[in-house]
Amino acid sequence: ADNVITLFVFWELTSFSSYLLIGFNSDQKPAREAALQALLVTGAGGLALLAGFLLLGQAAGTLEISALLAKGDAVRSHPFYVPIFLLILAGAMTKSAQFPFHFWLPNAMQAPTPVSTYLHSATMVKAGVYLLARLSPVLAGTAIWENVVTPVGMITMLTGAFLSLLQTDLKLVLAYSTVSALGVMTMMLGVGSQPAAEAAVMFLVAHALYKGALFLVVGILDHET
Repeated sequence: ADNVITLFVFWELTSFSSYLLIGFNSDQKPAREAALQALLVTGAGGLALLAGFLLLGQAAGTLEISALLAKGDAVRSHPFYVPIFLLILAGAMTKSAQFPFHFWLPNAMQAPTPVSTYLHSATMVKAGVYLLARLSPVLAGTAIWENVVTPVGMITMLTGAFLSLLQTDLKLVLAYSTVSALGVMTMMLGVGSQPAAEAAVMFLVAHALYKGALFLVVGILDHET
């Protein structure tokens, strides 16, 4: 979507579909609780994102992403820049399970494994990373971007990697390693150089391919045993 409000609508639809799929086994209380938790966390982040988009539109005079990309200097020098950045970052962090919002993603493993594969590893959780990359020409290049986005990604990377080592459930091992991988991508976008951005995009695609395959293998093992 080129319009940020349209983007927001479909952003929230992924949260709603995630809610329905995590709670697929609705007769099980853990599945219902995990579904509600994911909806509340990503939904609250989505509301922050909407507020950020509205302020961004007011600061730049347009809601079209193609037009916004040419108005980075105007946005970065605007009095609303800091709240715009923090609100959009909150939306991206909740969707992409960045620390301290990482807890909902492993709990979402209550979903059937094909759902975990597609929605919670390869696509939906990448939306926050995608958004940061898409809007980096508008928001990046400032001290607050580097001093917030990079440390958030680094802490998420280390937290996810450490917690994955403590798991015995195979899906949880992959879930926490996904959190760590999302942290790596966020950290590289925070660095902001062209090689780092290219590496983040390459890793985004590569991670979807290998982690999707790993989840399906774990699903086969769980099913057969």
